[in-house]
Amino acid sequence: MSLKDFLTTLDDLEREASAAFDAAADADALEDARVRYLGAKKGALKDVQKQMGGIDPGDRKDAGMRLNAFKSAVQAAFDDSKQRLGGGEADGIDPTFDATLPGIRPSIGHIHPITQTITHLTEIMGRMGFEAAEGPEVEDPHHNFVALNIPEDHPARDPLDNFYLSTAASLADGAVARDRGIEGSQLLRSQTSTVQIRVMENRQPPIRIISLGRVYRPDAPDATHFPMFHQMEGLLVDRHVTMANLKTVLRVFANNYLGEDVEIRFRPSFFPFTEPSVEVDFFWNDAWVEFGGAGMIDPAVFEAVGYDPEQVSGFAFGLGVERLCMRRHSVTDIRDLYSGDLRFLSQF
Repeated sequence: MSLKDFLTTLDDLEREASAAFDAAADADALEDARVRYLGAKKGALKDVQKQMGGIDPGDRKDAGMRLNAFKSAVQAAFDDSKQRLGGGEADGIDPTFDATLPGIRPSIGHIHPITQTITHLTEIMGRMGFEAAEGPEVEDPHHNFVALNIPEDHPARDPLDNFYLSTAASLADGAVARDRGIEGSQLLRSQTSTVQIRVMENRQPPIRIISLGRVYRPDAPDATHFPMFHQMEGLLVDRHVTMANLKTVLRVFANNYLGEDVEIRFRPSFFPFTEPSVEVDFFWNDAWVEFGGAGMIDPAVFEAVGYDPEQVSGFAFGLGVERLCMRRHSVTDIRDLYSGDLRFLSQF
C-alpha cells in the first residue's frame, strides 16, 4: 500500500468515526461505535494498523505519525460524545445514581465507655476542688509498698499476687532464694496509691488530688475481676481533716455519678496505709457491691514523705472505675468492657 492510500484511509476513517460518535443517541449506541472503531480485537483501528506492514520502509515514519494523530483524534471525538451523553466514568458520575435516596451513614468509632467514665469522674471531682495527677505504671517496691507502710511479710507483696518484671538485678548473686530479689526489682503498679506518695514527696500541704489510671494484679478473670483495671485514687491532706470529711466527699461523689437514689455504706476494714480504714459499697441488683477502700492516712505514711503527722492529717480513697462504669450502664460482666465486641461497645 502506498503512503497516499494509507493517509486517505485514515482521513476517511476519522471522519466516519467522528460522525458515528456524534450520531450516537445513548450510551449503548456510543459503546457500539467505540467497539467498531477503537476495539482492541476487531476495530477499524486494529485493521488499519495491520496495513503498516505493506508501506514502503522509507514512508513508515510519516505513516506512523499520521496513525498516532488519527488515534488521538478519534479518542477525543469519543470522549466528547461520552461527555455529551452524561459523562459516566469521564467525570466520575454513575448514571444509575439516585440522589433522592437516603445516604448510608459511615461507621465511625467513638470513645470507649471506660474513657468516658474517667472523663466524667475527673469532671465531678474537679468541681470539688481535686486536681488530676499522674504517675508511672512501672513502679519500684518503695513507692508501691514501703512508703505505703506495707511490711515485707504482707500478702500484698507476694510474687504470686503482683506482676514483677524480670531484670538482671532481680536474679544477681543468687538472689532467687531471697524472695527472688523483689527489693531490687520493678513491677507493674498494683494500686494508684503510688501516685499519692510521689505527689507528697514533691509538694507540701494543702494537697487535694485525684489520679486515674491502670493498675495490674494477677487475678483470674470473672464477672467482677480482671488482671488489668482502672482505679481512681483520691488524696486530701491539710490541717484538721477528719473521717467526716472523707465520708462527705464520697457520698457527694456517689450521688453525682450514680444518682441521688444510690445507697452506699461504709464498713470497717484494714489497709496498711490508712487508720482507721473503711470499705465503701453500693447497692446494685439486690446486692451490696464493693467499689473501693478508703481511710485516714496512717502517720507512718506521712513520716515516710517528710510530713509531720502532728501538724497535718488527711484521707485517701481508691475506687474501681470499671465497677462504677458497670453500675451506671447496667453492665453485669467486666469482661464485656475488654472484649472488643463492637456490638457491645457501640451501645455507649
